[in-house]
Amino acid sequence: MMPLAHWLWEALLAPFADFAFMRRALVAALALSLSAAPLGVFLTLRRMSLLGDALSHAVLPGVAIGFMLSGLSLTAMAIGGVTAGMLVAAIAGLVTRVTKLKEDASLAALYLVALALGVTLISSHGTQLDLLHILFGSALGVDNPGLLLVASVASISAVLLAAMYRGLVLESFDPVFLGTVRRRGWLWQQAFLMLVVMNLVAGFQTLGTLMAVGLMMLPAVSSKLWHDTLPAQLANASAQAMLASTAGLLLSYHFDTPSGPTIIGCAGALYFVSLLVAPGGWLAGLKSQTHRVA
Repeated sequence: MMPLAHWLWEALLAPFADFAFMRRALVAALALSLSAAPLGVFLTLRRMSLLGDALSHAVLPGVAIGFMLSGLSLTAMAIGGVTAGMLVAAIAGLVTRVTKLKEDASLAALYLVALALGVTLISSHGTQLDLLHILFGSALGVDNPGLLLVASVASISAVLLAAMYRGLVLESFDPVFLGTVRRRGWLWQQAFLMLVVMNLVAGFQTLGTLMAVGLMMLPAVSSKLWHDTLPAQLANASAQAMLASTAGLLLSYHFDTPSGPTIIGCAGALYFVSLLVAPGGWLAGLKSQTHRVA
């Protein structure tokens, strides 16, 4: 019988010790966990949870144009994705200001058009494999330039979020007061949306444009079930994202499953566990109801 220590080594550590592609995938996923998950907490705080999903689809036409011009060039697709994401966000804001549509309605319409356009462009200028790679990513296929891009975006995003923290908190809870204290309060929202788009674009190679938002939102939503304070939610969301990334990569390696969906599946599993056992979950609510009845 295999000793327990040897089994644990083979199951948990050997894949990362033996293979460089697993180490690159792990570093990229952990970097995204540290930068993207806290942004998801702010999205839920601002009641903009579905905005991340909309923007993840909105970047696709830009990624597709970058692919058409330069093939699978990460730099070209990243520049195209950031440009497209910010353009869709700006158009949605303009539509809201000049029509009766609310921002969520205009975003829903625009991201559906953007998703259809992006899929059409990629399908007409590439293979089915190219389309699947861009939509669902491949964490195990991250190369050195891709890792450098993810690490750079994560580092810049973390620094900017720390610098913007007080302003974002104030803008989330009392935007009117922020507007009176500091003119052009809308710049905080635009800067925040820029961070969201940057992280979604950084995540598309590892998780794909359809899956990147999962690592941003699932841990963030789950963390609200565990903590009431914002700093604790930020730390919890990053920790859950890192755990889901590590577990997803190991499961993907051992069971030969797609890495991106497996990581998001692990994040979903943590979310369902939180629904049951977290202080804000079902069991805690059931226990409090029992105590009130008694």
